[in-house]
Amino acid sequence: MNSGPDPFLTYYAGNYYLSTSQNDSLRIWQASSLADLAAAQPNTVWVEQDPARNQDMWAPSFHLIDEQWYFYYTASDGSKDGNRLYVLRSVDSDPLGPYTFAGQLGAPDAWAIDPELLRLADQYYLLWSGPNNLLHIAPMSDPVTVSGRAVFLPSAGGCTEVREAPAIIQRDGTTYLVYSTCDTGKPDYQLWMHSLPPGADPLVPANWYQHPAAVFTRNDPADVFGPGSNGFFQSPDGSEDWLVYHAKDTSVYTYGGRTTRAQKFTWNADGTPAFGQPLSLDTDIALPSGDPQALGAIDSDRV
Repeated sequence: MNSGPDPFLTYYAGNYYLSTSQNDSLRIWQASSLADLAAAQPNTVWVEQDPARNQDMWAPSFHLIDEQWYFYYTASDGSKDGNRLYVLRSVDSDPLGPYTFAGQLGAPDAWAIDPELLRLADQYYLLWSGPNNLLHIAPMSDPVTVSGRAVFLPSAGGCTEVREAPAIIQRDGTTYLVYSTCDTGKPDYQLWMHSLPPGADPLVPANWYQHPAAVFTRNDPADVFGPGSNGFFQSPDGSEDWLVYHAKDTSVYTYGGRTTRAQKFTWNADGTPAFGQPLSLDTDIALPSGDPQALGAIDSDRV
């Protein structure tokens, strides 16, 4: 079981690659089967020497573009307001690197966490949680350069505080922006969602439809609390969509005990994702379709 929160997981060229918030460096776990990630050893892909950005290294995500990986993350100098957004670039198509530092993203003096990349046709956009823990979006001229002003995305959430950890999944031309709300230390940390229809400009807030209720929440009978800060990945054969997220097994207010979990989800008749409920750690679930150990099951939904 990975002890880190804020997971990002993808499948590429015969392996799963998982990264979570590790604070002092950026690490990736690699395994050919989802069932083996829990026992895999971490690969440290980046250790930062600059004290302005070598602490609180959080919320990783990495994307393959033109045979290079772009690794987005949060880092700080350790101060309360020091969080900023950064990106690395790999020298080739190996997710484990080596990487080079590609730069800082967004305003240099504005607090920011949880960067995520949105791709629409040939255009790139950066999504993140900015001042007051609210969602923002900005255009990019390439995967490492923000080229326009930040636009605030009003977002509902069941709590007054926190709109963070944007994650993107796209299907049939529609873009779904899934994000986390409430303080992550609370048992009510949960997922909400916007959707953007095909062809709509993502920089116009009114183009994002706000879905009216949470799409993934605590499951008290299963002892799952605070599910959120998620990512998406597909099964090895591309036939299934999976959700990776962190959650706790206690309703006590705490940042401790957040562990990485994964489970399959389906789609509703109207085309929206149907995430269901977070599963108990005692639940054995079938491995993703095409996984080399797919005749077996994950020993619970932890990775």
